[in-house]
Amino acid sequence: QPNAMGGREVGGLANQLAAHMDFSTRMQSNWSSAFGQAPNMAQENGLKAIDMFQAVEQGKIKVLWIMSTNPMVSLPDTEQVRRALEKCELVIVSDCKQSTDTTAYAGVLLPALPWSEKDGTVTNSERRISRQRGLLPARGEAKADWWAICQVAGAMGYQSAFSYRSVHDIFREHAALSGFENHGKRDFDISLFSNISEQAYQDLLPIQWPVTKESPNGTARMFTDGRFFTADRKANFIPIDVKEPQIAPDEDWPFVLNTGRVRDQWHT
Repeated sequence: QPNAMGGREVGGLANQLAAHMDFSTRMQSNWSSAFGQAPNMAQENGLKAIDMFQAVEQGKIKVLWIMSTNPMVSLPDTEQVRRALEKCELVIVSDCKQSTDTTAYAGVLLPALPWSEKDGTVTNSERRISRQRGLLPARGEAKADWWAICQVAGAMGYQSAFSYRSVHDIFREHAALSGFENHGKRDFDISLFSNISEQAYQDLLPIQWPVTKESPNGTARMFTDGRFFTADRKANFIPIDVKEPQIAPDEDWPFVLNTGRVRDQWHT
């Protein structure tokens, strides 16, 4: 199960960079490139899930590594996803279950950790970062996703950029990036943790970001000073035009259908 809020903080969407930066501001893209010493970094949005699977079917994407999700169940248009996975030259799936609708299409199946065995941090919807420690030791040959990514990166010749030895190493770099060229320009800032010791990281108690020198105990409520993270520092209201559904029920087709999911079916 992915950690949605924390995933956005580290740039886990195709139209985001880490630390709440994005491709729409070239300056932010350049900051990320400079911080990571990555001169060939992407400069524009990637493909979101639906577009990505269409690109796979079209042969534009030839290698797909799927982690923490089960697209054969969770994405719409299952037949299209099936065609894409069948056509893809190499499908790699990291999962804690051997047999799912998606792993059936895996050319390489990697044993991953379920949530109860993971070690790191998660963030909830009130910006509270919590230290997560595994309840159980990893079983069999299961490994953390970050470890697997580092191993593949190293085999591809990028060992120096992926030389992390622990989640503590990654968290420190993540914190440092959040404060890089920030100076109050971006909401996500946990730069106080950029030099956190391993023991302090192990003992970390839940805390709400931003966590900076100015707010070392975290920030329970934002925007109390009336200043927002916009160009003019004012709150921006964006008017929208409400549109009716493109296809409305009629006598021949009197039904309105939804996916039928309930809360506990989220991400299967």
